[in-house]
Amino acid sequence: MYDIELKRITKTYLGTDEPAVKNLSLNVEKGSIVTLLGPSGCGKSTTLRLLAGFERANAGSIALAGKVVSDENTWIPPEKRGIGMVFQDYALFPHLNVFDNVGFGYKAKDRRARVMEVLELVNLKGYEKRYPYELSGGQQQRVALARALTRRPVVVLLDEPFSNLDADLRVTMRVEVKRIIKEAGATAIFVSHDQKDALAISDKIVVMKEGVVQQIGSPREIYQYPQNRFVAGFVGQSNILKGQISQDGTSVITTALGTVPCNHTHCMCAGEEVCISIRPDSLEMDTKGHIRGRVKEFTYTGEVIDAVIGIEASSGEEQSLLVHIHPDEDIRVGDTISFKILPNFVAVVKSEE
Repeated sequence: MYDIELKRITKTYLGTDEPAVKNLSLNVEKGSIVTLLGPSGCGKSTTLRLLAGFERANAGSIALAGKVVSDENTWIPPEKRGIGMVFQDYALFPHLNVFDNVGFGYKAKDRRARVMEVLELVNLKGYEKRYPYELSGGQQQRVALARALTRRPVVVLLDEPFSNLDADLRVTMRVEVKRIIKEAGATAIFVSHDQKDALAISDKIVVMKEGVVQQIGSPREIYQYPQNRFVAGFVGQSNILKGQISQDGTSVITTALGTVPCNHTHCMCAGEEVCISIRPDSLEMDTKGHIRGRVKEFTYTGEVIDAVIGIEASSGEEQSLLVHIHPDEDIRVGDTISFKILPNFVAVVKSEE
């Protein structure tokens, strides 16, 4: 069963020529976490506002839990859609304590029991009498999420929920927020421009550009098998090379750097001109590797060494590749090193986006 069904949604704002969202269709299964991912202006926030009922589409339909809430003949206002919302700045009431923030607007007889239930879910039991200024950023975020869950919403919408957190807390809260949503059995839509957030928290990712969906898939599918150059370049780092599928139709691509194995060619034809995405993770140091190059520069990040390797192409020109090297390796600028390619992190897409 789908908790969210978007069918051919288009939204164009007054005074603009191009739609903010164009012909978007998406089904979201009950209990899943989906992230709308893309750069500023790609239409992800507009899509969230259309779901919430803050905007109305020019065309298409929206159904929540099987009930149409918006189409050419139907319009259900935000407060009647069964939506829980977590805003980017959390929007907590500074004059209310945690209990009253979480229970705000909830007037059912089980108010106290329900508030205490969600506070326990978000690990804030015992914080009922504290005020927002007495809480850390992560605690404020959990209060906002608890408030969104109190009414048992059909869908929870989260707008850039991690953007105000520092790096360490951001990593912790990805895990914590995912746990809370899963334990609550909620269906959630995230909006994010951060690919690490999307990869870490999502069951499914929707990559958008200029109002158009570029690819929908699991985090693994999006990262390992991007379907076009935009997705390959936006989700993680990638080296993009031109190539040609082998004439015998096998998963081998001929490039200016030689032949490259690939396990995923999107059913392309023998001899077809393509672009190849090589993740920095797919190049592994190997003294017997057929790719050799010179270290031009590198950055030690702790987790890996980001190294730019200059490799002589068949044309005689130098091609630069970004490579992730194990941090224990002792490399220096000017060193010549050899690589082998791991085909699982190589994807082939058509030359045009």
